[in-house]
Amino acid sequence: MKLIYKLKQALTFTALAAAIITITSSTAEAKKIRLGFIPLTDCAPLVAAKELGLFNKYGVDVELSKEASWANVRDKILLGELDGAHCLSSMPLSVYTGIGGKAGSEMKIAMMLNFNGQAITLSKDFCSLVGYKETNKVAAAVKKVQGRKEVTFAMTFPGGTHDVWLRYWLAATGTPKNVGIITIPPPQMVANMKVDNMEGFCVGEPWGGVAAAQNIGFTHIASQDLWSDHPEKALVVNSNFAKNDKDELKKVMKAIIEAQRWLDNLGNRKKAAQWLTKPYYVNAPLAVIEARLLGSSDLGCDLGVQKYKGNYMVFYKNGTVPMPKKVYSYWFLAQYVRFGLLKSEPNYTQIAERLTLDDLYAEVAKEMNVPAQADMGIIKTNLDIPFDPKNIDDYLKRTKK
Repeated sequence: MKLIYKLKQALTFTALAAAIITITSSTAEAKKIRLGFIPLTDCAPLVAAKELGLFNKYGVDVELSKEASWANVRDKILLGELDGAHCLSSMPLSVYTGIGGKAGSEMKIAMMLNFNGQAITLSKDFCSLVGYKETNKVAAAVKKVQGRKEVTFAMTFPGGTHDVWLRYWLAATGTPKNVGIITIPPPQMVANMKVDNMEGFCVGEPWGGVAAAQNIGFTHIASQDLWSDHPEKALVVNSNFAKNDKDELKKVMKAIIEAQRWLDNLGNRKKAAQWLTKPYYVNAPLAVIEARLLGSSDLGCDLGVQKYKGNYMVFYKNGTVPMPKKVYSYWFLAQYVRFGLLKSEPNYTQIAERLTLDDLYAEVAKEMNVPAQADMGIIKTNLDIPFDPKNIDDYLKRTKK
């Protein structure tokens, strides 16, 4: 009997040990979620979620990965090396349509990260020719500079938001179409302007502010001057991650929404700027990041300081920011047709529905008490005619090319 009892006891201990090993192994193998970002001020929601411990709060193990270019972000998301990233909100559209990648490649738009906060910076060649928001002087200024050199502008990714803001601005100003447009990663913009590789660029902060601070160029116009409260960056994710790890993605989104709310308290932005200035995040001067996060832009070229009220970079804005609206996709796709990036009109509805995780976002928004937002309304930008997603043909006929 004693032998049987000892045998049972040994088996019990063995089973218990096996259970402990299983639990430990399971914990050790918890999925690490890798989110990429480009060193720009609007990666702040991911940085804040990490630094505030919000990813941990919602039970996800998130690693942030600093990337060199939007092309790297695209490739890593498609290959699954990144589960998602702080990303140009129009990049999934550009890639899917073949403008910025292999046509048919799918990246999913989970939610928006911010509105506003980009800028068109002009080199010192333009200092005495055109000032802040003087769009009526741009065409003549470009022609004058072209009298002695080729004029080239830079953006960050074909079909990306910066590419579209740049082309929108060129059309609105009536600038000659014989200017060059090249692609340069955001952190390399200032260095390239310094060696005269371009006469202007469109990129997110802080790089417009850095150019002004270094007396290399000046802020001619901000993206919110083109379209107040425009969609900018998004959380874009790998399609398999969205399909197979829905619950984990929802937790990531919840952490980011809480970070967005925190960031829209201006009292917290100095703290956010201190994080962003670090070498492993944006690695730009604290003074520049902080000032423009707070809506104050030293324009450069003795143009003074422009103070934005309400339409500076925003991350939550009473819940209007995070929703990944399908109408945004319609608008960007229409711009591709408008500017000749696509030779024919795409299937707007099919693409928007295929790439936008609006149903998933709706679940998250409800659980986070984010106010519901309407979609598919008319878009009104500042230098163009209204865009009606129900009558795109009329828009394309009447808008400036």
